[in-house]
Amino acid sequence: MTAWPGDDVVPDAPVVMDREAVLPGTAEQLWPWLVQLGKDRAGWYFPRWAERFIPPKGRGIRHLEERWQHLEVGGRIPDYGPGDPEFLLVEKQQPHVLVYRTDRGSLVASWALVAEDVAGGVRLHLRFRARPGRRWTIPLVNTVGELFDWATVRLLYAGLRERLSD
Repeated sequence: MTAWPGDDVVPDAPVVMDREAVLPGTAEQLWPWLVQLGKDRAGWYFPRWAERFIPPKGRGIRHLEERWQHLEVGGRIPDYGPGDPEFLLVEKQQPHVLVYRTDRGSLVASWALVAEDVAGGVRLHLRFRARPGRRWTIPLVNTVGELFDWATVRLLYAGLRERLSD
């Protein structure tokens, strides 16, 4: 497996999920959309067809918002889920790398977003690494989590594709 930024955040992760897609534009054009992602910020970018099933308040915004463009290492972003989970930004290499860490008690995880300019657009690689607190949950995270990750990241890519093309 190729090493990616953020792999050292949860180095002994038994769960690793990789997704990538080529999107229109450049890393510079994609960057402001990535920086403003998150709950109580720009939301999660779904495509228009999927957002029809989400109440308007829960939809991701479709424009760049200056107030969310100044994310620095050590910054915290609320995340979705029970309790008050959040992501801590642990690495930033503008316009190519954002790495987050979350500690949810029984789960420690990292989420790396790596943008690379390629022929035909920008490749966005997402790597999720997790270490569940209980070994018996590893198969559950690897199956149910894999399906959830696959679906939500496909929707994210479709939503980003729309926003970069508008």
